[in-house]
Amino acid sequence: MKNVFNQNDTAEFVSRIEKLTATSKPNWGKMSVEQMLAHCNVTYEKVYDSIHPQPKGFKKMLLKLFVKKMVVNEKPYRHNGQTAPEFIIKDSRKFDAEKERLVSYIKKTQVLGENYLDGKESHSFGKLTKQEWNNMFSKHLDHHLMQFGV
Repeated sequence: MKNVFNQNDTAEFVSRIEKLTATSKPNWGKMSVEQMLAHCNVTYEKVYDSIHPQPKGFKKMLLKLFVKKMVVNEKPYRHNGQTAPEFIIKDSRKFDAEKERLVSYIKKTQVLGENYLDGKESHSFGKLTKQEWNNMFSKHLDHHLMQFGV
């Protein structure tokens, strides 16, 4: 698994994103390329921006007990897996803007480094280790970049 805190691995993710075009088609799934980029941005928005309401009570407990393990482990996601409602992008987006935002978030994560996130409270899963943060970011990016053949 790539390390989102490593400059070379970050450069590889960015290079793969730069290969996408506004007309790139998925190998599986229903999202357009700009929706996929916006979908990937949601993960970073939950870390760096305060625009998504945090789950509370029973929902947060379910996320921590059942979903967290699937998200932060090293096992790749299945194709056409279920997505949380807040990650579903239904409207159209601007390809260049979403691509630029994603690249910016990826670079920001690398620059801030693993110590910034180590032990930081995630939006949905409680405190995560630097390895869990890496796994979550890395495998999500890889999954969707492979979805679009880059």
